[in-house]
Amino acid sequence: MGEEREKVLPLRTLHDFLLDIEREWDRFRTGSLLSMMTTAILILFFIPRLLRERPFGRISTLILIAALLYNAYLAYRQHSFYRRWEKRLGLLIHLEEELLGD
Repeated sequence: MGEEREKVLPLRTLHDFLLDIEREWDRFRTGSLLSMMTTAILILFFIPRLLRERPFGRISTLILIAALLYNAYLAYRQHSFYRRWEKRLGLLIHLEEELLGD
């Protein structure tokens, strides 16, 4: 019965949780940077189309550019979040290592 209870828990210890987050953190931060760069490239690609399109095409292109700008904003906010919390988690992991000893 004890084994079943252990399998149901989402994490075994806070230490395991912190180590899992630390392993994934760089991937998430890199993903947000790639999202910002991809969005910028797509916007640069669609701006010249905006000048050549007919009225309906211009409206759809403007909507697409607005969506891309919002995506860039979200990716920037996400990246800021990762940078801010990366420092906090690093301090927490360092404190945990000091308390537990190497």
